[in-house]
This record gives sequence, structure tokens and C-alpha cells, in this order.
Amino acid sequence: MSNVKTQEVLNQAVADLSQFSVVIHQAHWYMRGKSFLTLHPKMDEFMDGINDHLDVVAERLITIGGSPYSTLKEFAEHTKIKDQPGSYEKTMDDHLNNLLEGYRYLRELCAKGIEVTEEENDHVSQDIFIGMKADIEKTIWMLSAELGKAPNL
Repeated sequence: MSNVKTQEVLNQAVADLSQFSVVIHQAHWYMRGKSFLTLHPKMDEFMDGINDHLDVVAERLITIGGSPYSTLKEFAEHTKIKDQPGSYEKTMDDHLNNLLEGYRYLRELCAKGIEVTEEENDHVSQDIFIGMKADIEKTIWMLSAELGKAPNL
């Protein structure tokens, strides 16, 4: 059975997870204000989580015969997560809302991955997307709670 769509969605995840790690890092560097002492180290946890998912996704892609994007140029050309210049003018809520938007996008990418891997009967890759989606939804809940909102999943 062909796994072309599974390879494509895994590689999309490689580009997006790589880009999103940079977005989180930017928030880590540029945040100022209330909750800094709590949120600054939390960004390290978020980056570690994203990078852990990235490694699993890339290794799965290699395992099934694919070639993960591996250059900054490839990540930039293929990611669907926008970047923007860092700014000290952004509030803590601005940073968190930006992260929330990125996590919501990744949640939808995982949903697509779950569909594609089911179609191509790759339950190992599907399990990776299911686990990542669960982790991302928990993070969406936490970020939403910090912002005084419901997660609206």
C-alpha cells in the first residue's frame, strides 16, 4: 500500500514543528511583564515538548521511507505557521495568544494526519498523531486557562 500522503503530512509536521519551536523561543526571549517568572521557564517546557514531537515525527518519516526537511530554507518554504519579528511591545497575553493560535493549527494538522494515516492503513504513524494531538489539546487547555478562557476544543 502507498504511504505518499502519510509521508507528506509527516513532513508538513516536520516543517511546522520546527517553525513553531522558533516561535516559542521568540516568546521566551521577548516576554516581559506579569507572570514572567512563571511563564519564562514554561516556554522551555513547551519547546522541549515540540522538539520531542519533532524527533518522533522525523524518525517515523525516515522509517517509512521518507526524507524529512532538514534545512532552515525547507522549513521556511513549507511551514504554514507564520513568523513575525520579535517585539518587547507585545504583552504576555499577546505572546500566549500567538502560541495558542500555533497550537490550534498543529491540532488541526494532527487531525489531518489521523485521517490520512487511517486511509493509508499506517496505524503506527496514526498513533503518533493521536498522541501528539492529545498533548497539544492539553497545552491548549492550559494556555486558554492562563488567559481566562475555555479551551473550546
